[in-house]
Amino acid sequence: METVNQVSQENQLNRSMKRRHLFMLSLGGVIGTGLFLNAGYTINQSGAGGALVGYLFGGIILYLVMVCLGELAVYMPVTGSFQTYASKFISPSAGFSLGWMYFIGSATTAGVEFTAAGILMQRWFPDVSVWIWCALFILLLFGLNALTTRGFAEAEYWFAGIKVIAVIFFIIIGAGAILGIIPLEDRPAPLLDNLAPSGLFPAGIAILFVTMMNVIFSYQGSELIGIAAGESEEPSKNIPRAIRNVLFRIIVFYLASIIILSAIFPTEELGLLESPFVTLMDLAGIPFAPDIMNFVILTAILSVGNSCIYASTRLLWAMAHEGMAPKRFGRLSKRKVPFRALVFTMIFSLLSLLTSVIAADTVFVLLMSVAGISVTISWIGIALSQLMFRRKYLQGGGKLEDLQYKVPFYPLIPIVCIVFCVSILIFLAFDPTQLIGLLIGLGFLAICYIFYYIKNKQTKANSETNING
Repeated sequence: METVNQVSQENQLNRSMKRRHLFMLSLGGVIGTGLFLNAGYTINQSGAGGALVGYLFGGIILYLVMVCLGELAVYMPVTGSFQTYASKFISPSAGFSLGWMYFIGSATTAGVEFTAAGILMQRWFPDVSVWIWCALFILLLFGLNALTTRGFAEAEYWFAGIKVIAVIFFIIIGAGAILGIIPLEDRPAPLLDNLAPSGLFPAGIAILFVTMMNVIFSYQGSELIGIAAGESEEPSKNIPRAIRNVLFRIIVFYLASIIILSAIFPTEELGLLESPFVTLMDLAGIPFAPDIMNFVILTAILSVGNSCIYASTRLLWAMAHEGMAPKRFGRLSKRKVPFRALVFTMIFSLLSLLTSVIAADTVFVLLMSVAGISVTISWIGIALSQLMFRRKYLQGGGKLEDLQYKVPFYPLIPIVCIVFCVSILIFLAFDPTQLIGLLIGLGFLAICYIFYYIKNKQTKANSETNING
């Protein structure tokens, strides 16, 4: 069987991503719908205190996942990333299931982003259906991903840069509004009145466990560092730097934004369809600022969708070379792009077109739930892979000092990571709104295992028949 390491030179991806590309790709994959739209929804559901605790707790889980992935990606920088690690260090069936699980989740997330982008476009074109904008954005990003990897990385670098500047601008305006330096329309300077203890957990602490899936969905995309490692220069140096920088900035951006939103808006005002970031600019009365912010958020959301398409396409390409996906998906175009895998990935983006027959907010929440559950399972797979890798590495005579990047406090970190992620999935079973997504995710995982078992059994039977024949 042809493995990733045995792929012919003609059919190999180029290592054309530089450190700045790798850093911005992972950062850009996180700052999107999860922050600009989903943060307001999370505060609305769990209160300011619940949102702060949730995003901080989610940031801790993210750290645990990233250090586990870092050790694996530096030791073995391949495009298949955690799918390849699961196949090698857990079992081929685990790698097959985890790979397809993440592919579905990431490709579905692209549909979430297109739906969110269509919702934002209604600020300017209220009479145009959301699904029409979804279709246009699908065509746009398909064309961008069909270009070279370097072209994609360069575009994503600048998209991510715009997002970071926009968040910093929002934090400055928000802080000025809280202190009364920037007056808000029809309301006095809130200071920290909305953060009074009585409003921190209006629905109780238990709701925090339910909204954790929103938090996990928001942080989804950081693991792109592992997938992009196969196309990056000097992964042993660039991956650890990217992990350290991205993790710190993600937590700072999210927590600062949550504090500002919670201080300015009562929880009942924060919903799903209207971005609180744009609403703040409206209240501040800054000329053209609301439309500019809406445009920035639009590009941010499309950037996340772009990253998801990239991740899904590369993962499918890698699985094709491991015999875990049809071989046709492992072929590259003249531009060194897995074009057939790209076409198949874009099919899942068409889920966003369900907004033509189902309410956009309903489609958004359902797709978000499925995507969040899939990435939670993928994070479990990453931690378990690192746990098994370190054990097999030491048993095989490997020395810790030879590892260029090591997980500290092994095996505590991967074990705690697994426990946290499993706990989140268990709590989802008690929430009727999340239960459907949980059942879909676990059901698909079970189907993958059963399919691989049957396929593997048939392959062995055919091999024995050929030998005996």
